[in-house]
Amino acid sequence: MNKLIKILFLVNLLIFNKVIANPNINIKTGILMDYHSDEVLFEIDSDLEIYPASMTKIMTSIIAFDLLKSGKLSMTDTFTISENAWRMSQAGYSSMFIMVNDEVSVEDLLKGIIIASGNDACIALAEGIAGSEENFADMMNEKAAEIGLTSTNFSNSSGINDPDNFSTVKDIAIMSKYLIKNYPELYKLYAEKEFTWDRTGGDPITQGNRNGLLYNKSLGADGIKTGYLAVEKYSLASSVKKNERRLISVISGAQTKRERTNLSIKLINWGYRNTVTYEVSKKNSSSFELDTWLGKERLVKASTKEDLYITIPRKEMRNFKVLIDYKGPIEAPIKIGDELGSIKVYQKDELIKSAKIYSDQNIKKINFIKSFFMSINYLIWGDV
Repeated sequence: MNKLIKILFLVNLLIFNKVIANPNINIKTGILMDYHSDEVLFEIDSDLEIYPASMTKIMTSIIAFDLLKSGKLSMTDTFTISENAWRMSQAGYSSMFIMVNDEVSVEDLLKGIIIASGNDACIALAEGIAGSEENFADMMNEKAAEIGLTSTNFSNSSGINDPDNFSTVKDIAIMSKYLIKNYPELYKLYAEKEFTWDRTGGDPITQGNRNGLLYNKSLGADGIKTGYLAVEKYSLASSVKKNERRLISVISGAQTKRERTNLSIKLINWGYRNTVTYEVSKKNSSSFELDTWLGKERLVKASTKEDLYITIPRKEMRNFKVLIDYKGPIEAPIKIGDELGSIKVYQKDELIKSAKIYSDQNIKKINFIKSFFMSINYLIWGDV
């Protein structure tokens, strides 16, 4: 990711004067989003309702990750496998191949879900956490509302075909970002390429991750989740990180496994070729110095309380301006946390993004005598 130079007043970013040509992606619905700026780089019917299939398992893992993060669940905790969970491994679905009355750890169940896409593992985890899959689905929907999924409803933990289990590629992209951002260590499970389950009553079973992007060494993929239902065909939520920049892609409606992999790679590569993301400001990092008046320090250090990124089309020549907007010099005393102004990003004359700037230090006011002479000096000579 390219980092903007530190700015006090104005930066112009000039890029090429051509409109980006859309990628030639033949898919029913899809979206490509920049992880840091949240800019949608490309979309096809991204609000179209779909059956998310095994991409549902992203939310299943989020519920478990939440409990692990809060200490209410441990990777070494074990759950007893019910007949209900075991039957999923007998019905032709993707399975971890657990047996009735097995005592299986949370860690193994999560690997069975994330790597092997086991529907049996989903039910076992759901029952172990919430008592029943129905109760677990309620937890999933509460979480979906919390993170802003507006067109999603979960009725089960695995994504097996159910008209009440639906979402959109846009919501799945938002859910994927939430997963990556909030559980960076646990998210590493999504990059693992295989899982071996030392099953009861048979030889160990090793299954590979179904996400074909993980096997492309030059791509930089580290997740996320495949899906398949006869009614939806093949789907894939994927994430690729190159240097510090990350893109999230979600597609649904590919005709084959190979096609979903190739289309996802094509879309992601198009995004990296045609757009660039700039870090304008990093939260809680003193990026700016503003003039003070009657302060013991001439400058006050300031920062934003949120990250601010912009994504720019490489082949579109426009004038981007980044300004610090504040009424200065700022009169002392100044306290840490005082709002001092804002940073604003313009595309031509249109404000496209902004964030408030806050003081990172206390600045005391100088004594009365020095203040008096500084004021006289200012009246005579101006700001010198």
